[in-house]
Amino acid sequence: MAIAESVGRIGATLVAMVQTRLELAAVEVQEELQRFLGYVVLALASLILFGITALLVVLLVVVIFWDSYRLQAIGAMAVLFGVAGGAIAMQVKRSFDARPRLLGATVAELNKDVNFIRNAGHADE
Repeated sequence: MAIAESVGRIGATLVAMVQTRLELAAVEVQEELQRFLGYVVLALASLILFGITALLVVLLVVVIFWDSYRLQAIGAMAVLFGVAGGAIAMQVKRSFDARPRLLGATVAELNKDVNFIRNAGHADE
């Protein structure tokens, strides 16, 4: 009977561990989806506002320099917006590279569980 009870307790413990890890994974996935949705909404709002601003600034500069330097003004605006776009793209890449690994905490906890089970098996010997 003692062996059956031990196996039952071990089984119940393993099921509880898996349940806890799955709940942790679900929370992490939900947090990552919310973070991603926030990135998308802010990026779209920013894109729309900067697009309108860019058009108005370019129009203003071209109108100001229409009689004398219209081509140079258009070229300068193109270079300016190209550099700004490149800087923003690099910032977005850095932001994505710095985000936490998906399910990182779940994987760490599973590794702890595996190490604990391995060490528990060696302790019985």
